[in-house]
Amino acid sequence: MMEENNPTTEQAVRKPLVATFMISSTEHRYFNRLRQRYFPAERNFLEAHLTLFNALPDESWIVDDLKELMKSQQPFDVTAQAIMSLGNGTAFKITSPMMPSLHQKLQKKWFEFLTSQDRQKRNFHITIQNKVESQAAKKLQAELSEHFEPFHFTVEGIQLWRYHHGPWEYLMTFHFADT
Repeated sequence: MMEENNPTTEQAVRKPLVATFMISSTEHRYFNRLRQRYFPAERNFLEAHLTLFNALPDESWIVDDLKELMKSQQPFDVTAQAIMSLGNGTAFKITSPMMPSLHQKLQKKWFEFLTSQDRQKRNFHITIQNKVESQAAKKLQAELSEHFEPFHFTVEGIQLWRYHHGPWEYLMTFHFADT
């Protein structure tokens, strides 16, 4: 099943597409509350997200390939494994055998069209703070780590967004087979 946003006139200008994993709504709200609290407000254009690809070409075959993938892909569990440092920020390290497997499958199919960043092995994480002084980041990491225990949640699909040099425009959601 696929949900779609109405296309805009700006689609004539081809901007990169961002693909993110759609996570269960309870955890999305949790990570988003943390992001709203700790991400510098003047730079926080986005909700919390779990990136699959950073800059896909704006081509119809991307949508076609994702539609085909959805026919057989089931939802899967992931783990918020640890609090991680981004140097000047803080994120949750997200682990699962399925995420790298899906990434590699699509990466192999699209390799010649990917940016160097998307050709690399993905370090899956959800950023809740970025572009702050390293001391502020270390302080938040210490606070969050004090009572942190790994927890599980579900990936339910893939969302596509159009990148606008800061904000993203929601395009569509591809729900995994049984969601």
